[in-house]
Amino acid sequence: MTNTTHHGLIGLGTMGAALALNIAEKGFALAVYNRTPEVTRAFIAAAGGLANRLIPAESLEAFVAAIVPPRTILLMVPAGPVVDAQIEALRPLLGADDLIVDAGNANFADTQRRTEQAHADGFGFMGIGVSGGEEGARHGAAIMAGGSAHQWTRVGPLLQAIAARHQDDPCAAPMGQGGAGHFVKMVHNGIEYADMQMISEVYSIMRDGMGLEPGTIAETFEAWNSGPLASYLIEISARIARTRDPISGAPMLDMIRDTAGQKGTGRWTAIEAQHLAVPVPVIEAAVAARNLSARRHDRQRGAAVFGDMPGPLPQGGPSVRSFEKALIAGKILCYAQGFEMLDAATQQYGWDLPMDTIARVWRAGCIIRSDMLTEMAEALHAQPGQNLIFSEPFTALLRDSEQALRETVIAATRAGIAVPALSAGLAWFDTMRTRRTPANMIQAQRDFFGAHGFERTDGIDAPHGPWVASVA
Repeated sequence: MTNTTHHGLIGLGTMGAALALNIAEKGFALAVYNRTPEVTRAFIAAAGGLANRLIPAESLEAFVAAIVPPRTILLMVPAGPVVDAQIEALRPLLGADDLIVDAGNANFADTQRRTEQAHADGFGFMGIGVSGGEEGARHGAAIMAGGSAHQWTRVGPLLQAIAARHQDDPCAAPMGQGGAGHFVKMVHNGIEYADMQMISEVYSIMRDGMGLEPGTIAETFEAWNSGPLASYLIEISARIARTRDPISGAPMLDMIRDTAGQKGTGRWTAIEAQHLAVPVPVIEAAVAARNLSARRHDRQRGAAVFGDMPGPLPQGGPSVRSFEKALIAGKILCYAQGFEMLDAATQQYGWDLPMDTIARVWRAGCIIRSDMLTEMAEALHAQPGQNLIFSEPFTALLRDSEQALRETVIAATRAGIAVPALSAGLAWFDTMRTRRTPANMIQAQRDFFGAHGFERTDGIDAPHGPWVASVA
């Protein structure tokens, strides 16, 4: 086999095959390998006119030999132990200038570890976050790259060529060293969980609180997609609500069991937020809601014991227009928390994450793409380090939509309709606007039972209450 390319890709599953075709379509020759040779053969057979840019290999040794040094090898294999096993298999075949690029949904901590180990072993390693699903992998994804400046110079042209574009700007950019790219992708997925949950909560209010049929709900989402909420998730929610089941003829939504799956990235976001001491309650509520949805047996029992909820909205409750504003507020609050988490990671890990660039990368190709991200990018550029709720136009939007969010949460709660993400966003917002929280009681309790101390409001140096002496 003649060496004709510097690039290779391992893993021809759904995402890997789509990405390989995208790379070939952009004019890059690419060696491809899958541990099952039959998969490789079937992929080449189905590649059509792009097959002449693809170099199939049926052994790892042949695959590496087909790539001209310095080699860039993209891994599109399942996250976790499979990545480590693949790196271990490649290790004796690589040279000092070779580079492994993990494009899967890896935990950023694993990417940090693998980067350090690869450096010790004498080759390069990058972790890149890729968002957009199969469609994005095939036709243009949002790409968040971790790694050194030198590595980005080397692999950046390929990544920008295969990325989605927003007004001709490629949605691919470097995020920082080590696991930075996968960290940004993790937070993206946490926001994705929250955005999806809030949309589903408003759907629930319209379905259960107002008795609206899926077709009418579809019309509502379609109208919203022409306003401030214009986004991929609102667009597909409208299409989903309008779709009918080809088997039963019923609305497709009515035929889908209400147990939401997850691959763990939202949970990683919630866990890491706790490590960073950054409150992201909307994301945490969305993760918990998915976990609760899986407890179908317990929910059926609860309905039987306590009465099946939810019920209709109270008379004179909020309108559909209020729900749109509630979602606008919820979206702003969710993204504000996500970017605050990214800012905390910048300080914790020394990455200098480019906040405005992150918002720009998310404008196309990825699941959370929306019109609102352009204004977020501008706000993050103009006032770096400031929470989005304190930047225009988001301050004004929150002033305009806060009451609708409050009325929506109240009405849903009275009707027994669970809105955990919208409620969590409202509680976070109310706390952020509270001059004096009840945390003084918590500090007093901690001092009472554990002598943990507190700061006095008058500045006097007396760090314990009189109860400490009495307890002692």
